[in-house]
Amino acid sequence: MTVVLPPAGTTVGLLHMQEVTHDTADCLRSLVWRAGSGWRMISSAVLGGGIGTRAWVLNAQVPHGYRRTDPDRHLAALARRIGAEGPGVGLMTAADIRSSGRAEDGGVAAVATAGLGVRGWAASPASGTDVPARPGTINIVAAVPVALSDAALVNAVATATEAKVQALLDAGFDCSGTPTDAVCVAAREPRADEDADDEVHAFAGPRSLWGARLARAVHAAVRTAAQATSER
Repeated sequence: MTVVLPPAGTTVGLLHMQEVTHDTADCLRSLVWRAGSGWRMISSAVLGGGIGTRAWVLNAQVPHGYRRTDPDRHLAALARRIGAEGPGVGLMTAADIRSSGRAEDGGVAAVATAGLGVRGWAASPASGTDVPARPGTINIVAAVPVALSDAALVNAVATATEAKVQALLDAGFDCSGTPTDAVCVAAREPRADEDADDEVHAFAGPRSLWGARLARAVHAAVRTAAQATSER
């Protein structure tokens, strides 16, 4: 495995992401954010999903036709291999992470990877399935430099998802996403000391201060990634 230092322009705001090239047949490369301490994250990821303290985010690119049925264990092994310590979030995609979209707005940063080979609308007459989903094809990672309540974190996921759909339509795709999209939003942990004057924000909807910034950053990142996909 070789860690490739991020070329100029791949660091955006809070998200200092490294590109890692792997030497295994079941993982081509990955984007890694070593966030460190002081972050709470909410995610739909297969590894580290839910709400909790997290120290890193790994977005792993796997080959088309990926057949492993233990993606959580696979992601955990990849994280150990690159020295990511503590609890973290692991995302997986078949999209080329080298064509990721990155944006920042008012201190909020977002990075998105997009593969749109299988896409459609969320409300569909097709029946659902309990079969494990294939690797996520639109993965969004966003960081907000303030503390958010649990409810605001949930609100932030909804805001990011709305911005994603808007970006796809603006990029010319007639869809709301793919069946396996994933999202991770990171916010600062509230300070525990009594003298702390950091506000814990209760709202992250698209018209709130930080939600509006999140929406614009995610929209720009997803639109860039989607357009890069359509140009390939």
